[in-house]
Amino acid sequence: MAKKKLKKLYAKDALEFFNQVMVEQPLLPFLVPLVLFAWFVERWVVPFSNWVPLLAAVWATIQYGRFKRRTAIEDLNKRWKHLILNTTPTTPIEPCEWLNKLLVEVWPNYMEPKLSKKFQSTVEDKIELQEFSLGCCPPTLGEHGMRWMTSGDQKVMRLGFDWDSNEMSVMFLAKLAKPLIGAARIVINSIHIKGDLLLLPILDGEAVLYSFESTPEVRIGVAFGSGGSQAVPGMELPGVSTWLVKLLTETIVKTMVEPRRLCFSLPPVDLRKRAVGGVLSVTVVSASNVGRNTTNELGIRQSSSGGSTSGIADNKVSQTFIEVEVGSLVRKTSTSKGPNPAWNSTFNLVLHGETGVVKFNLYELDSGGVKVTYLTSCEIKVKYVLDDSTIFWAIGHNSGVVAKRTELCGQEVGMVVPFEDIRGELTVSLVLKEWQFSDGSVTLSNSLSNGSHSSFDVSPKLQSRTGRRLRVAVVEGKALAVNGKSGKCDPYVKVQYGKALYKTKTLSHTTRPVWNDKFEFDEITGGEYLKIKCYSADTFGDESIGSARVNLEGLLDGDSREVWVPLEKVDSGEIRLQIEPIKNDFNGILKTSSGRVEATWIELVIIEARDLVAADLRGTSDPYVRVHYGNNKKRTKVVYKTLSPGWNQTFEFPETGEPLILHVKDHNAVLPTASIGQCTVEYSMLPPNQPAVKWIPLQGVKSGEVHVKITRKVPDLEKKTSFQTDASSLGKGHKISSQMRDSLKKFTGLVDEGGDPEAMSLALTEIESIQDEQGMYIQQLEREKAVLLCKIQELGSEIVRTSSGPARMPY
Repeated sequence: MAKKKLKKLYAKDALEFFNQVMVEQPLLPFLVPLVLFAWFVERWVVPFSNWVPLLAAVWATIQYGRFKRRTAIEDLNKRWKHLILNTTPTTPIEPCEWLNKLLVEVWPNYMEPKLSKKFQSTVEDKIELQEFSLGCCPPTLGEHGMRWMTSGDQKVMRLGFDWDSNEMSVMFLAKLAKPLIGAARIVINSIHIKGDLLLLPILDGEAVLYSFESTPEVRIGVAFGSGGSQAVPGMELPGVSTWLVKLLTETIVKTMVEPRRLCFSLPPVDLRKRAVGGVLSVTVVSASNVGRNTTNELGIRQSSSGGSTSGIADNKVSQTFIEVEVGSLVRKTSTSKGPNPAWNSTFNLVLHGETGVVKFNLYELDSGGVKVTYLTSCEIKVKYVLDDSTIFWAIGHNSGVVAKRTELCGQEVGMVVPFEDIRGELTVSLVLKEWQFSDGSVTLSNSLSNGSHSSFDVSPKLQSRTGRRLRVAVVEGKALAVNGKSGKCDPYVKVQYGKALYKTKTLSHTTRPVWNDKFEFDEITGGEYLKIKCYSADTFGDESIGSARVNLEGLLDGDSREVWVPLEKVDSGEIRLQIEPIKNDFNGILKTSSGRVEATWIELVIIEARDLVAADLRGTSDPYVRVHYGNNKKRTKVVYKTLSPGWNQTFEFPETGEPLILHVKDHNAVLPTASIGQCTVEYSMLPPNQPAVKWIPLQGVKSGEVHVKITRKVPDLEKKTSFQTDASSLGKGHKISSQMRDSLKKFTGLVDEGGDPEAMSLALTEIESIQDEQGMYIQQLEREKAVLLCKIQELGSEIVRTSSGPARMPY
């Protein structure tokens, strides 16, 4: 048995030796046949001496000895490295000249432009930046060598960092404080940063965390002026250089001084996509040991109300809650008692850009539920990687690292993160729902993409944004905050994009409103955000109950984006939006199969009503009708003290296919208006240009009907062009203007005379009727303008077609 094992061992050893000899001696395949041929000649043809086999044996022995010696050296080196890295805290210093030579080569053309662009995008939102360049002098890494250190189970590389550059140029404007006036142009022309840098590989080398071991030494050279020969030395305005040094040092301490670290990813592939935003779902599960021995650890901490506290005592059952913070977005969990509280609260958070920091602040609430005391915090950082994966990392125990990676969106990541100042731990669950990219693609979770590839493009390439509009639908809201003064919530939303501002309707007494209001904006290039502001209406002034911003970059033609946007600066609240880009065609213009252009609109005549319910104590009502058609809202005049009013008012709307709803209301001069029924006018099945007269019963009341005439207007453009305009329409604008002036004079006179509320209400109703007539007149002009432009286009096409005949040949 032993002989067989020895034979196998010898055979394996011989095979390795043969392979090694073949690698080192590439001519051996040619020499072996030559030796065999010589032996054949010596043995059978011409006898040689016996020195040839002896020479071959000596050569083979020498080669085998070299092979065994090299194998032993490599084995000893591996064992030595393994012993050093696992049993000693630090390794011997290794030289880094090769690294600095490489850095000098790649710095001007690759690293400096990339870093300058990244730093510029970081600071340009805070100051008016005019120029940013880090210069052509790179930092020196490991001037005195580098070494590996062992911290628990993690290996850390330590090397020196020394950046002393006099060639950088950072120019920005800063406002001067009193007694100085104006702005100064500040130029940073030199920088000195020196410290020890720590590099920590994580996730099997897929990313590297880097930070300074301690606060580095920082010096900045500042000048004022253009930065050239006309620059004024920094000492002319004392304190600026010191302020900039303090600002830079504080930024470095908050972001990349142990144990806080930044991440540099090393993806195996680069999909070349730039993430511009994302949606992150965070579930705060529970905490452990927050009440164990925290008195000595916390010490005396300053509370949020200006008092002090000595932490959570062991013999006291406290109420605690977590505040989740991402930028300006803040969410709070419910309170939970005991040293091991459980919350299980889930929040949807919005990330702006490819990175984000989720901070968890722990607070204690006293037994009276009044005093709130800050205890400690921890944070988790999120980063998009260019291979479409996501990295999560946080500070672990003993300044270690807790790191997780997900390959696809929708994968749940559980992390247990220790608090910074106490022994307690926080358990959270994170789900990255989607990443949004500048090229229009969106990486969704598997549940949303139905098992298909998580990254998809709605269109093969980004369409041109020239001439597009954005249709934004404010659909609904949930968990909105309650007005702190009245205890009620009457929410409405203001939507702003560029200079355009719209407002939804106001809903009463609800924290889960449903608006379904749609607005259209002209698309703006340059990364303009859609701004959302939510308010609660109140008699003595509306109260803000949250705001948010939505990144609209990367929207494609034919794409529809639906998002729940969390409201910032409040404890709770989300708004559901539907965003869709549309082509900026002429309003109300439709093209038939023959190429003829048609403009369609709805003409509604509200004639009268009968059998209305009595809303006043005297047994009558002061009815009027409010018309809702999509975003368009019109109203009739008020007819006083009657249950059978007659209005005979006409309204026109560009046809959009949305429901046409009539709300009949009772007018009150002081008290809020009362509803006395509503109904929906059907028009979709009507033939073109044929009016339909009908009595429509009112819903939600015992009795009442409204008499209307509805018509789908489709003009015959072949018989009547936009040039054939009614002669009376030319003076219609002057007539409306004079009526508006007379009504305003009448209303002003009533105000000056201290008229009764009923007369003033009637005057306001008359003004609103004139405004409605003005709106219909403007819509008529827009339709005529659209038809005229289409005719001009057709005429131009006809001229080009008729003039594109064959060229005449000269004789």
